[in-house]
Amino acid sequence: MHIRVFRHYLNLPILVLGCFESAALMAAVFLAALLRFHGSLEEATASVGPILPRAVAFTGSVIICMVAMGLYSARQRAKAAGLTVRIAASFAAAVVLMALLAYLIRDVYMWRGWLLLSVGVGFVLIALVRFGFNHLVNEDLFKRRVLVFGAGSQASSLARLRRRTDQRGFIILGYLESGGERVVVPREKMIDLPKGLLNYCTRNEVDEIVIAMDDRRREFPVHELLECRLAGIEVLDLVTFFERETGKVRLDVLNPSWIIFASGFRRDTLRRLTARVFDVCASFVLLAIAWPVMLIAAIAIKLEDGLRAPVFYPQKRVGLEGRQFQVLKFRSMRADAEQAGKAQWATAQDARVTRVGRYMRKTRVDELPQLINVLAGDMGFVGPRPERPEFVNGLSERIPYYRERHTVKPGLTGWAQLCYPYGSSEHDALEKLQYDLYYVKNHTLTFDLMILLETCEVVLLGKGAR
Repeated sequence: MHIRVFRHYLNLPILVLGCFESAALMAAVFLAALLRFHGSLEEATASVGPILPRAVAFTGSVIICMVAMGLYSARQRAKAAGLTVRIAASFAAAVVLMALLAYLIRDVYMWRGWLLLSVGVGFVLIALVRFGFNHLVNEDLFKRRVLVFGAGSQASSLARLRRRTDQRGFIILGYLESGGERVVVPREKMIDLPKGLLNYCTRNEVDEIVIAMDDRRREFPVHELLECRLAGIEVLDLVTFFERETGKVRLDVLNPSWIIFASGFRRDTLRRLTARVFDVCASFVLLAIAWPVMLIAAIAIKLEDGLRAPVFYPQKRVGLEGRQFQVLKFRSMRADAEQAGKAQWATAQDARVTRVGRYMRKTRVDELPQLINVLAGDMGFVGPRPERPEFVNGLSERIPYYRERHTVKPGLTGWAQLCYPYGSSEHDALEKLQYDLYYVKNHTLTFDLMILLETCEVVLLGKGAR
């Protein structure tokens, strides 16, 4: 089951888990204070001051770091050992974050022994809550009970969902045949309605009806659906259902009218202003932190390829409204990587990548010069990745709605980069476009911040790099 927060669909079980873990972290600070100060909160308060603001700061720091490590991602597939490592890394990063906060806000300072004790108690409580939640909670309690109106090719796209993460939020009770359709869904999932649609939905506790008819002009059940809607049962179209459950806009069921009438696709002045302020501030902060790394990268490139070797590799990319600009990257391939002058996709274990370049691409250091593009206004921090004009022209001809991704600025990172690995083919471009369209429709400052946090896991673990 999902709920919508700031225009983005969030997984309800994960939100519930986050609430339990936040409570556990708050409790950890108070328990650590009791252990540190001989079982007396009065003595602890007299010695270090109010405990509550410190507990809030500690909880917020750990939760932010856990988000950054992908522990609240619906796509997280790590097993027990991987989860344990991520939780430990989150607490280690939270200690650093708490030190920075204490430097800025004196009231959240925690004594070293108290802080380390809070980390130990918090780690145990988080491990117990997380593994207990995953083991004991019946996720069917959170799943929507769905009836699909349609049994043809569009309805079969639901039956073809294979990823467990795409099926976490719902249970399909069955499919209703629409007049004139060729039935392609499993016959055993077909249902009859001897007593009417509303009666079936009431008896089987249907939460929503998904309209997946191949042709809505034939026998569209207006009156039956109206009865169900007025009885409190949600009715939604297939594109919106996929958007909510998979975090992407499925091209195989998309039609122009959905884009025209759907909410979202914001381009108002306030959104552009907040995005620009955020991009500039974040760029200056990251440049202040990353300039030593950038200097070392430039020196390493010179040492490997010689003093005359170029450090940067400017390349034409397509940005907002299809305008071209020069993107800046540290050169990670040989200077003659495209000697023939023909654009090529990067491939796994690409022989053109240098030794220094391979490390830079793995850690995303080669992308850091693009902060200059962000400051110049050609790019944003978050958005679809900019592609080369040679690829864009071909992909726009063969993939529908491809040019719509250029209605927002391209970004250093994006929703597609989190949800799909590095792409090097037309099929990959199509898959990533579906996530890009989801971002174009739902982008907000809050969504951007969430993407940036989750990008930390991608960078730290070297996911999808080539």
